[in-house]
Amino acid sequence: MSNVRRVRRLRGPVMASAAVTALALTASGCVTVHGEREIVPNASKSEAERALKDFLKAYNAADKAYDPALDAPRITGPLGAINQGGLKSRRVQHPDGNAGHVPLELTDATYSIPKKAGWPRWFMADTKANRRSDLRWLWVFTKSGPDQLWRATYLNLVSPQKMPELKKDADGWAVPVAPTAKDLAMAPTDLGRQYTTYLKSGGDGFAPGDHTTRWKAFRERNSKRAGLAVQYVDEPRNDGAFAPLGLRTEDGGALMFFSTHHYEKQTAFKGLSPKVDADAKALLKGTVRQTIMLERVSNQVVVDPKKNARGAKGADGAKGADGGKGADGGKVAFLGRIQGLTGAKGD
Repeated sequence: MSNVRRVRRLRGPVMASAAVTALALTASGCVTVHGEREIVPNASKSEAERALKDFLKAYNAADKAYDPALDAPRITGPLGAINQGGLKSRRVQHPDGNAGHVPLELTDATYSIPKKAGWPRWFMADTKANRRSDLRWLWVFTKSGPDQLWRATYLNLVSPQKMPELKKDADGWAVPVAPTAKDLAMAPTDLGRQYTTYLKSGGDGFAPGDHTTRWKAFRERNSKRAGLAVQYVDEPRNDGAFAPLGLRTEDGGALMFFSTHHYEKQTAFKGLSPKVDADAKALLKGTVRQTIMLERVSNQVVVDPKKNARGAKGADGAKGADGGKGADGGKVAFLGRIQGLTGAKGD
């Protein structure tokens, strides 16, 4: 089972892979806005650089003050939900701000910018950071219209040895994946549904690893805690800023980002009450008598191989991307996952 740590450095509990224990809009074809039909790069490199810089400034200000309002205009989607939930919790616990604030610094940035028509638009920034500098920090930024700001939407930390080679077109631009692409092991819009179904019922569509076999086993053990019944409900998220986004890889597969929503209901036996930790208490609505419902948002990045791939290798070319053996039979393999607490309700 993967280690669990808080990331605020995107605040809130985070479920990350064994190698990733620190910090956590669909590209829907030719959407047209204001008559824009021409297929163009989603951003210039200078625009992408500016978006990353503006986000980082807002993020550090919010982290220092524990004030979610300071970076709310620069963040959205699953990353926004995790970030804002964590900041709200920390602000209640530490109203005077973050006494231990160390600014997040991002360096060695490269940008993968796809081409498409209309809006929304998006790109990926691949950076190093002054936290977990052994890992690559993959940021996805989205922009919903010509008068809107670029907003950080996804973040995952990935071992550089496991990053797949991304495909480029003749002009050097990244190649986006259609949400309903049929030539992948799983269509992008099916990833969330398939993953939540797997967590409930199992299956063979995902390679074994920290975020599949081991997390599922952990939850099964956790549901049988003494004096407590634990139930899980998992939901895919494909709407708006929570929709999957992906880039083609050189081998015909895809590097895919997608999000999910998770609920954990803890019901104590008669005469007992569930324990409420500080993070949940700060977000708590209602009174915990016998039950508490914990709400979490998760964002994940996977390698979705070409359909009918046989004996497909993991992202590192030898081992499976999720730390196990190769993704036999072309299974979807996790590169990373970040999960954060976004709400708690007592009853």
